[in-house]
Amino acid sequence: PRLLSQFFFADERVTRVVAEINGLDAELDPQQYLVLLNQLHLSQAHLLAVLERIMEECIPTQRHSRDYLVKFPEELLVDNLGNHMLFAAECLLAGTFLEMEESDGAQLRPKARNLLCSLELVRTVLREQSLSQPSSYPEAVRTVLIQFDRLFAEFELSYVSSLVAVKSPDEIYRQQEIIVLFCETVERALHLGYLNQEMIDGYEPLLMFTIPRLAIISGLLIYPEGPLSLERSPEEMSRVFSPFYNLLKKIRDLLRVLSAEELCLLERSLCTAE
Repeated sequence: PRLLSQFFFADERVTRVVAEINGLDAELDPQQYLVLLNQLHLSQAHLLAVLERIMEECIPTQRHSRDYLVKFPEELLVDNLGNHMLFAAECLLAGTFLEMEESDGAQLRPKARNLLCSLELVRTVLREQSLSQPSSYPEAVRTVLIQFDRLFAEFELSYVSSLVAVKSPDEIYRQQEIIVLFCETVERALHLGYLNQEMIDGYEPLLMFTIPRLAIISGLLIYPEGPLSLERSPEEMSRVFSPFYNLLKKIRDLLRVLSAEELCLLERSLCTAE
């Protein structure tokens, strides 16, 4: 159950697969080479997972901030992102610039080199510690883990920023505005009896349609200063709503002519119609 012992065997697995790859002629046996590459990918992912648990146990209050992850596109926030970063660093150090300009890759190479050197140091120190005192983390171990964690975060942010357009602070704020609007919409719908707590606690599938519909009405009429404010230009709105700017204006104009009873009837119908 000791994490350092788990790390030792995970590290052994990576070392063994790398040795097999180095001893294989890829041109003579390309199929076996692909098999070994897949094994390396899996073994490195396991090694990083164990290392992550060790850092959470050893330096929980000294971890480098990962707040920058909110800037990343949602499709990048996957479980194997860390392993992809490691593969990217290895490619950059080998002079292979995947999906990026050569100039950007050249700028990232020093960070990739520092990261991989730091990982090798971590592997060496943790292996030695696992063979001597696998139940403790002396200061030397903590120091190399803190350095690795920082270098990994810095490389991750720099690498992703060179590939995709990360969200600006304004975009993040607009997303938070939408979250607040949806929360206030749900609270209002509960208060008016459009929804009940059992539907929310039970993850009623109909809510995936109901809440956004009610949020549009709330955003246009109840909270007109929020993220659906049509006093803003389309460019100032969230990208979720900006393509529908003209349609939202038409919806708002139609809603304004409804009486309170008609609005209530409309909202209730939106909670049942599929």
